[in-house]
Amino acid sequence: MPADIGATSAQFISYVVFCILSLPFIWIPPHRLQKFFYFASGVTIIFFLTLLIWALVTMGSGGFGTTLSPESATLPTGGPKSIGWLITLGIISTMGSIAAGILNQNDLARFAKQPGSAIWGQAVAFPLYSIFSSVLGILVVAATQKRFQGEAIWNPPTLFVRLLEMDDSAGTRTAIFFAGLALCASQLGINITSNALAGGIDLASVFPRYINIRRGAYITAILSPVVNPWRLVNTATTFLSVLSGYSIFLAPMSGLMTASYLVVNKQKLKIDDLYRGNSESIYWYTWGINFRAPVAWIVGVAPCLPGFVAAVDKSVSVTNGAAEMYYINYLYGFLSSATLYILLHWIFPAPAVEAFVREAPSSREIQRYYCDRWDIPLAETLQTLKEDFKVKSSKKRYQ
Repeated sequence: MPADIGATSAQFISYVVFCILSLPFIWIPPHRLQKFFYFASGVTIIFFLTLLIWALVTMGSGGFGTTLSPESATLPTGGPKSIGWLITLGIISTMGSIAAGILNQNDLARFAKQPGSAIWGQAVAFPLYSIFSSVLGILVVAATQKRFQGEAIWNPPTLFVRLLEMDDSAGTRTAIFFAGLALCASQLGINITSNALAGGIDLASVFPRYINIRRGAYITAILSPVVNPWRLVNTATTFLSVLSGYSIFLAPMSGLMTASYLVVNKQKLKIDDLYRGNSESIYWYTWGINFRAPVAWIVGVAPCLPGFVAAVDKSVSVTNGAAEMYYINYLYGFLSSATLYILLHWIFPAPAVEAFVREAPSSREIQRYYCDRWDIPLAETLQTLKEDFKVKSSKKRYQ
């Protein structure tokens, strides 16, 4: 492969093979993937526990590397390179790693039996697994650092390649083969939900007449090589920049959704109107555009961009203030966009939405009403849609 591709021939072929392996799983409807997710989660937990035990047992008398106990712990006392700001960057990068999941979790949470069924699973699982995986990764890197002449290897596939270079015996090759299968299962679960299905649902929402979730997921898969994803995980620094980049663009979106649902709409949604793409919908706003959302999103994104550019391109220098704004991008983006969106709805109200929120019953009553209305077999759903269409057509005919 040419040097500017950013991957070796073997790495690129592996990427293509993985993409091909993902395609059959995209065909499966989302609500039927639960058993696969159970399997992938179980395999991943067993794999990482095994990796940690192996790293600690084979560490030797040299102990941990400088990842846990740096030889020089002198850090600036002020500015973006101080310990406080570096800890802040680590927290925001962690939030960035799940920014897409926070934004798109409703794509899967909507399959829950009850509206609140997904809350406890996420509230317990995320802190547990995020802390567990982070601590485990640090311990594995520290335990293997000295055997690689002090090099800290944060990428598991890179670690396995280095192990093969040190010892290519049959036992090592077999262990790494099964480790690769475990990582493949883990990444399949992430790739299908966070990338393919999320993209498919978004495309189906924008072009419902032409694209369903499955078609949208395959379109997303076909277009995925355009962004050169293999470049995004080359180094730990690049990976952290990518995660923080997610926060910059997605945190304001999450803020908009939260403000819209909890404050502007007060948890009251007219579900049928969400699927009407004309002026009959109360969510049509101005020529089909709610201008408040893009304005609030831009305000949440723009101030963080200079620091983001400097983090990605080391030749660019910015002020300490710009760098520190980038370090808190998720908090700023979420809160500023949410606040401005609420203010814009207060200054420029949407009459149809305000009237519905004011006159509608409680949010729980609305939820029960639409659950009873649409929690029916597909055949009955089609019949209901036909009846609604006939009623609306007759009204238009005689008005």
